[in-house]
Amino acid sequence: MMEVEKAKASLNKILSKFATRGEIGNVTPFGTGHIHDTYHVQNLPPGDPHYILQRINHHVFKNIPALMENIQVVTAHLRAKLQQDPQANPAQEVLTLVPTQEREWYYKDSDGSYWRVYYFIPDTVSYDVVESQALAYQGGKAFGRFQALLADLPVSQLHDTIPDFHNVVNRLRLFREVLQKDPVERASGVEAEIAFVEERAVAMSTIYHLGQAGKLPLRITHNDTKFNNVLLNKSNKAQCVVDLDTVMPGFVAYDFGDAIRTTINKAPEDEADVGKIRVDMDLFRGFTEGFLEETAHALTPNEIESLAHGVLLLPFLMGLRFLTDYLDGDHYYKIHFPEHNLQRARAQFQLVRKLEEQFGVLQGIILEVAQKNELVTRDSRN
Repeated sequence: MMEVEKAKASLNKILSKFATRGEIGNVTPFGTGHIHDTYHVQNLPPGDPHYILQRINHHVFKNIPALMENIQVVTAHLRAKLQQDPQANPAQEVLTLVPTQEREWYYKDSDGSYWRVYYFIPDTVSYDVVESQALAYQGGKAFGRFQALLADLPVSQLHDTIPDFHNVVNRLRLFREVLQKDPVERASGVEAEIAFVEERAVAMSTIYHLGQAGKLPLRITHNDTKFNNVLLNKSNKAQCVVDLDTVMPGFVAYDFGDAIRTTINKAPEDEADVGKIRVDMDLFRGFTEGFLEETAHALTPNEIESLAHGVLLLPFLMGLRFLTDYLDGDHYYKIHFPEHNLQRARAQFQLVRKLEEQFGVLQGIILEVAQKNELVTRDSRN
């Protein structure tokens, strides 16, 4: 009990550094994220806002000032765009940072930890598993609209907070370095997973090489479009995109591919029984329709073509990252048991296999939906 009270007092001290209002009641752990420590801060006075308090993982994000500047630039731009729409509610549709008493966007405590506070958005829900095509469509609308609203924000205004984040060539290099060192002697137990990676290394570099050749434009992308990063309202309509730590320059296929990764597979990201992992084409179509309704008019033909490659790349990348972390001794992701990262990697690699079997179908749906939306857009302009 004493430890609980001590922890509560410590969190309240952190909160006192921010320009919150009201009287803080409960502060409880919140969410299922792998990276940060997140708390729901409940206000006692009726009508006063609740908050989200986060300790930012500065081991993962090395440059907190740049990260927080990105978030402030992006949220301010989104809010300004939504204020032009009489039907929008910016306070509920965009994350809002709470400044410190010193008018900064983060606070660094005496232990060297970095903290931030957002206003809590009430009456929303998020899902780890997508249960219907209608829900998948809402996810597509959310991430598509997010990109569309940011289309006129110059890429140069954002910092590259995690260089090479989705750079598969660099991820492969890091994997091979860890594999060679084998610091915790786990390589001998994952020969099948190592072979899986190496067999696909060239094919999975397609987007990278298109980007290097200047055939894909850099855009402002979210870069972590898990379905549970969309908040929906009580009617299960998309309301707000959250978790903006990785918003930075990237390729549209990254966002599309990562969203599909967490939409079309009803099994959890760390499913132990890979036999439960399958591709739900109805969910794929639903997300694709929502996403391209918002973005198809602005995408180049090369970008449209790259989307299917992104669908394969992102689960491959995530599996590769989980496997690399497992081989390195589990330093990056929070784990709940010793082989958690290996289990995650196996689940992602199985999803890649299933997507490879349906690759032609995926391409066909993307092209069909893109062409339909291009025609609608053209007709509306005439």
